[in-house]
Amino acid sequence: MTAALRRRLLFWAPGAAMLLLALVWLLRPQPIPVDLAPVERGPLQVMLSEEGETRVRDVFVVSAPAPGLMRRIALEAGDHVVANETVIAQLEPTAPLFLDERAAAEARAAADAAAAALAYAQANLRRMEAERDFAQSELERLRALAARQTISQSDLDSAERRSKTASAAVAEARAAVRMRESELRQARARLLNPAQAKRSEECDCIMIYSPISGAVLRVLQKSEAVVNAGAPILEIGDRRDLEIHVALLSQEAIRVRPGQRALIERWGGPGALNGVVRRVEPYGYTKISALGVEEQRVNVILHITDPYERWRRLGHGYRVEPRIVVWESHDVLQAPLSALFREGNEWAVFVEERGRARLRTVEIGQSNDVQAQIKRGLEAGERIVLHPNERIVAGARIVDRAAD
Repeated sequence: MTAALRRRLLFWAPGAAMLLLALVWLLRPQPIPVDLAPVERGPLQVMLSEEGETRVRDVFVVSAPAPGLMRRIALEAGDHVVANETVIAQLEPTAPLFLDERAAAEARAAADAAAAALAYAQANLRRMEAERDFAQSELERLRALAARQTISQSDLDSAERRSKTASAAVAEARAAVRMRESELRQARARLLNPAQAKRSEECDCIMIYSPISGAVLRVLQKSEAVVNAGAPILEIGDRRDLEIHVALLSQEAIRVRPGQRALIERWGGPGALNGVVRRVEPYGYTKISALGVEEQRVNVILHITDPYERWRRLGHGYRVEPRIVVWESHDVLQAPLSALFREGNEWAVFVEERGRARLRTVEIGQSNDVQAQIKRGLEAGERIVLHPNERIVAGARIVDRAAD
């Protein structure tokens, strides 16, 4: 190699080395910016949330005890009622029905027949009275003869028997006349129409009283109307005895037990109300969701434990959003749920170690929508990658986005 060539190489070599170093620096792998969160110990709650509806535990439906004309109800929804004192409704007999032409003709014929039967009974009464008078006069005559001993005792006894028989026949005939008079009045009553039926100013009717003390929830029949026996009139309940009805999916209801704590949110007042699970009904039913999917639901009943003065504005059929606490702990190792992903059949996370992402399999326990309980695989204070994507692999360089 000539001296001139050696000098050219020595001249260009530093520049080429610097250019190579610059290219290596520019093409080196850049650390991936990520969001990091620490693994911490603290309280953890697992809740089930679903829309619910308030309802009075015992709703009394007041019904008509007999058919009749119910007068207009003065009570309104929300009015206070007292057991066995407040009059709910007044029920009086209904007016007679209209008769068609054939029914009217039959009623007139029945009235004529009843009038004829009455005339016959009255004539029979007059005949029996005549027979009685004759028998009594004959008895008086025979008694006078018997006093002079001109007739036998047997003839006198026969006369007394005939007198008593005639008197009994008169009483029987009078009873028949009264019966025929009643039949005539009954037949004529069938001829009455609603226009002829006069309504009494004083209510000769059935008074329906409130069965309990509480408030009117709903008036089912407000206006005056003819009702049948058993027709519902209104609903009454005690608003202090309020419960919450929640329809949970059957796989969620399995985790709910009576006595578990509940928080009632979005009820319209400040803060959340405290409640407790009172009953989990033992049967499920099919309900069609808003998306048209068949779901098996189970009714869960909650009881409000806060004082009535706090939630007194709640009523029957109000919408609320209860959250049932199915599991809770005051000190548990936990990690954000968004950092977990499946690695084969196990759960895994990426742990930040000296600027590198290290794959770590973990065992989780209870979890809610945000946090998960860590049973094995992590320690308090370690930082893990949130929302890992396909760019992050084991050993990849990472940098905390919040530190930039």
